[in-house]
Amino acid sequence: MTAIDLNADLGEGFGRWRLTEDEQLLSVVTSANVACGFHAGDAATMRRVCELAAERGVTIGAQVSYRDLAGFGRRAMEVPPAELAAEVAYQIGALEVFARSAGARVAYVKPHGALYNRVTHDEEQAGAVIDGVLLAGPALPVLGLPGSRLLALARKAGLPTVPEAFADRAYTDEGALVPRGRDGAVVSDPEAVVRRSVGLARSGVVTAHSGARVRVRARSLCLHGDTPGAVALARRVRAELVAAGVRVEAFA
Repeated sequence: MTAIDLNADLGEGFGRWRLTEDEQLLSVVTSANVACGFHAGDAATMRRVCELAAERGVTIGAQVSYRDLAGFGRRAMEVPPAELAAEVAYQIGALEVFARSAGARVAYVKPHGALYNRVTHDEEQAGAVIDGVLLAGPALPVLGLPGSRLLALARKAGLPTVPEAFADRAYTDEGALVPRGRDGAVVSDPEAVVRRSVGLARSGVVTAHSGARVRVRARSLCLHGDTPGAVALARRVRAELVAAGVRVEAFA
């Protein structure tokens, strides 16, 4: 039976402001990418999400980012490699405190936003992220885009790698994500998202922005928690995957 992990970006609030429906999404997903304070999240939010995830048996991952609260981590930034490596390790370490206090652990690392896009092709920045993961301690799996420099360097460093796909993002013919600023970059039709989810899990193929069929082999499927109707859509995706004979389970 085909197996797929469902991951979502959670804890993306700050203080009294909350963006994602963390508690409800944690009843659907199998892995939680928890914001570590650099693009969103704060100490209380990180602790709360870790406790909720541990209660529900959801795997906890550190979603690391450029230091960009004002831009939600989606602005291009130039950060020296040594500084970026230290900041990645810092974010992982901060989340690990709250994961352990909840009786769990940080089980993987995933970059966010502009950093995620940058490390698909930038050797230096990808290397800095891997250096940060290694600095944080255990050989943590790295979650990222198939064919990215990030996953290639993670494998070279001896870290487990987990390729992921996005049912609600448009793809180029080369298997990259269409930048968010372009028309059609985000797939908003719920029916299309559900169909794409099942297709990605069952056949590893998605229809690109151009209409071409593109192979995207993934072990994890990202469900964005900051889109309208995210919880209902996530539930539909999981139900349709199970109905299609796909086993939904965490990779770590």
